[in-house]
Amino acid sequence: MSKAAYTKAALTYLQQLQQLKERGLNIGDEEYFLHLLEVKSYFRLSGYWYPLLEDKEKHLFKKGATFEIAYKIYCFDRDLRHLVVNELEKIEVAIRAKMIYILSHQHGPFWFQNLELFRNPVSHERLLSKLETEYNRSDEEFILAFREKYNDPLPPSWMLLEVTSFGTLSVLYGNLKSGLERREIARAFGLADTVFSSWIHSIVYLRNVCAHHSRLWNRAMSIQPIMPRSTNDQWLLTKNLPNNNTYFILSMLVYFMNRIKQDNDVVIRFKELLAKYPNIDPKAMGFPQNWHEEPLWK
Repeated sequence: MSKAAYTKAALTYLQQLQQLKERGLNIGDEEYFLHLLEVKSYFRLSGYWYPLLEDKEKHLFKKGATFEIAYKIYCFDRDLRHLVVNELEKIEVAIRAKMIYILSHQHGPFWFQNLELFRNPVSHERLLSKLETEYNRSDEEFILAFREKYNDPLPPSWMLLEVTSFGTLSVLYGNLKSGLERREIARAFGLADTVFSSWIHSIVYLRNVCAHHSRLWNRAMSIQPIMPRSTNDQWLLTKNLPNNNTYFILSMLVYFMNRIKQDNDVVIRFKELLAKYPNIDPKAMGFPQNWHEEPLWK
């Protein structure tokens, strides 16, 4: 199939407003809508009125479609991302701490420089170069103090991994050879090492989605985590679920938080969020009909 060149011209805010009205969207407060176009952009907001379209090819709206409905979805998605980011920080810190503790006690402070611990030495050499770059650009006080006092090219892992991205940490774990330490780190979170590696890769993806303020509410995840055969803590009872939707990745987040802090309130706050936005249908996020009955979500 041949592709066409993109020929659409940029529209002014007023032209964007008029176009939506002509397509059947009830705007309501037009002055406020123009303000939102200016500070958030037409393209970003369009992802939230897309479900209101009756004809998606001609971009014609359903009867009764209003911008207010679309904007409430936008606000729910924003608040959902805020909730997720708050929990991801706790999960990332816990995983980072466990990796540092187990590997440092078994292989010393500079275990990350030991090529024998890793599956692909060439890939690990590239990662070491990235670690060095992240170290050199850090202006953390403890890093500056280390450079001042020691001549080592890199600091010990408990310093270095505090200034590296979680994506780098995920790659570091994924490249570890199968062995006792790799399994012990995963067991600390009640998972098999292959599942754990898959899940932290998915968490990196989720973090990037939130960091770029991208749509999470009804997203089809391009990174698909492994469904575990068994876990040490409560997981979803329904096993034949798609693993590429918001429900699955939020369930992962709840699972991790239950391992880290059993009296966490993430499920309570998610249900409060749904109560705040009663127009949100959990089915759009992949939540099954009986999701309230899952012990993980009670």
